[in-house]
Amino acid sequence: MENLKKKTFFTIFIIISLFAIFFATFFNVQIYHREYTGVLNSLTRMKNLTLEGHELFDKEKKPVDDELHSRKIMDYEVYTFILNENNLIVDKISHSDNTISTGITTKAKNIIASNNTSKIKIGLLYLESYAYNFEEGKSLTIVNITNTRNMLLTNLLISLLLVLIGELGIYIISKKITEWITKPVLESFNREKEFVANASHELKTPLAVMMASIDCLDVNKKNEKWINNLKSESDRMSNLITRLLDLSKTEYLKKENFSKNNLSMIIEKRALTFESLAYEKNITIETNILEKVNFLCHKESIDELVSILIDNAISHGKENSKIKINLMSDKSEIKLEVINKGEAIPPSECEKIFERFYRNDKSHNRKSGRYGLGLAIAKNIVKVHNGNIRAYSKDGYTTFEVKFKKN
Repeated sequence: MENLKKKTFFTIFIIISLFAIFFATFFNVQIYHREYTGVLNSLTRMKNLTLEGHELFDKEKKPVDDELHSRKIMDYEVYTFILNENNLIVDKISHSDNTISTGITTKAKNIIASNNTSKIKIGLLYLESYAYNFEEGKSLTIVNITNTRNMLLTNLLISLLLVLIGELGIYIISKKITEWITKPVLESFNREKEFVANASHELKTPLAVMMASIDCLDVNKKNEKWINNLKSESDRMSNLITRLLDLSKTEYLKKENFSKNNLSMIIEKRALTFESLAYEKNITIETNILEKVNFLCHKESIDELVSILIDNAISHGKENSKIKINLMSDKSEIKLEVINKGEAIPPSECEKIFERFYRNDKSHNRKSGRYGLGLAIAKNIVKVHNGNIRAYSKDGYTTFEVKFKKN
C-alpha cells in the first residue's frame, strides 16, 4: 500500500512540476525570441537606413550629421560607425542620443580589428553586452544589449524562484490528490486485513471442535482411511489459520511494544534450534554473527523473522550444502544475511515471492505443507521495523538480505 501511495504521489508531482517548468520555459523563450528579433531588426534596419542616407548626402555634398544624426531608435542604444575602404571610421552616429562614449568607440575599433569579413553577431543574450552588424568597408552598427541581458536574467531568476516556490504548493496538492485517489484502495485493503483476521479467529474455534471430535471417533478398518484424511486436512487447515493469524498480528504491531534487545543472541539461539532440521538434509549451518548488536524491536516478531528465513533456506537448500547466517553492523545500519545453495530465484520473481500466497511452485503442490505466507509475514515484520528486505540469486547461491536503520 505504501508503494502504491509513493508511486501515485511521485507520478502526480512530476506531471504537475513538468507543466510548471514548461510554462516557465515557454514564457522565457517567448521573451528571448522577442528581444532577439528586436536586436536583429535594429542592427539591419539602422545599417541600411544609415548607408542609404550617407550615400545620398555625399552625392549632394551635404553634411552627413543633419538628418542622419536625427534618426532615433527608442528600444535599444544603437550606434553606427561609417567606414571607408580601409575600414577606418569616418563618421559616428548615435541613434539614441547625441553622445558617443569613448568606450563604445574603443569597442568599435576592437570589432573592426578582429574581423576581416562582413557578419552579424548577436550571441547569447543572457551573456553578451553588445551585438553588432559589420559590413567591411561600409559600416559597423552596434547595439548595446546590457539592459536587455539584465532584463532577461531577471525574468529567468524570477521564473526559477516562482517554480521553486510553486513546488511547495505542488507538493501539497500532490499529497491531497494522492490521498483522494488512494483512499478507496486503502479502505479496501484495511477491510481485507480485518476480514482475514476476523475470519481466522472465527474459524479457529469450530475447527478445534472438529479436530477434538475426530480424535474421539472409533477407528476401524472401514473408516480408518477417511478419519486419517480428516485429521490430515484439519491439521493443514489449523496450520493455515495459525499463519493467517500470525500475518494479521504483524500488520498491527505497535512501536509502543518495542524494547531494546540483543539481536545477536536472538539469531544465535534461533540458528541452534534449526540445526536438527538441517541435519536431516545433511545441511550445515554456519554463523558469522557480530556480538552485542542491540536493536529496538519487537522481540517475538524478530524471532519469527529469523525462523522464517532459516526455515526457508533449509527447505529450498540442496542436500549436503551449507547455509550461512551473517549479522553485520556499521554506524548507520544493521544487516542480516541468510545464504543458501539451491535453485535460483528468477529475477522477475524476486519481488513477487514476498506477496501473500505466492509460491514459486506453480503447481501449488500441497505435499510441501506451505501456503506462501512465510515471506509475506517476514516482509511485514521488516516493514514495521522500518527496514528493507530483498532476495537475489547469484552464482548458484540465494541470499535473503535484511537491512535495519540503527535506532
